[in-house]
Parts: sequence; structure tokens; C-alpha cells
Amino acid sequence: MQLPFLSAGQAQKEITHNEALNLIDSLLQACTANAPADTPPTSPEFGLCYLCGAEPSGAWAGHANGLACWTMGGWRFVDPFEGFVVVDRATGRSWRFALGQWSLGVINANEIQIGGLKVVGSQQPAIAGASGGAMVDVQARSVLALVLGALRSHGLIAATG
Repeated sequence: MQLPFLSAGQAQKEITHNEALNLIDSLLQACTANAPADTPPTSPEFGLCYLCGAEPSGAWAGHANGLACWTMGGWRFVDPFEGFVVVDRATGRSWRFALGQWSLGVINANEIQIGGLKVVGSQQPAIAGASGGAMVDVQARSVLALVLGALRSHGLIAATG
């Protein structure tokens, strides 16, 4: 983290301490109201954080992909680290900082459980479409093709190659 530390023999320790408290207050359960932007808002909201874009200007200049928090003392900036997460206030989805950029709503997991029951896991091997047979049911094959297509598009099974 990037919180300032007190130094032995430091004069006016309350300034460093208060700066650390400002950052903790802004970053603990951080919330944002914007997608990454290059221009600061004209009327920032006290206590809210904003995602800086790749080429920020004005008060945000020099803080590419950073997190800008509006405090009583003005802007405070934090350089996010890999995996840093803030919640989008409007949607409840998470902005995650990964590979040098912000991504909205991307979840990286090995599996998803609901009520202790695994409902989604690793991608399964490809399943071929229906073919052959002595009696062909065109409607059933059509529905089966739709089901397999949905499973492939959601990444639950591999595409046939």
C-alpha cells in the first residue's frame, strides 16, 4: 500500500497521520461513479473515488490508470496494484485493475458454488452435434444444436474444431 509512515523525530506527525487516514477513508471499501476517464469531474463528490484513464489531463495529469479520490483537502491519488478492486456505485459490479488496465465485471475463478453446490467449473471438452441414426428428428436436433451453441458461447464447453 502507499500509506505514508511516521518517522522517528518527525515534526508535525499529525500531518502524515492525517494523510494516511484520508487515504484509508477513501480506499477502504472504495466506490467509484465512473468508467476510466481522462478528465476530472467538474463537481466531484466528497469521499468518492474516480478511475483515471490512460491519458488524464488537468488535475489528474500524470496519474494514468490511477485512482483519484476527492477529499476535503482536494485530490488524493493512488497507483493501483494488480488485483485492486473498487465497486461501481451505479451497477454494483466490480472494477478490477489487471494487466495495467481497469476491467468491469470480469471475475476470475476456478468454480462458482451456490449453497455449497458447484454450478460452474472449468470448461469441458467439445461435444459434437447430433448426426447419424436411423430415425432423424429434425426438431430435436434443432433444439439440441441451440443448447450446444449456448453452452459454447458461454464458454462452458469447448467449440468443436
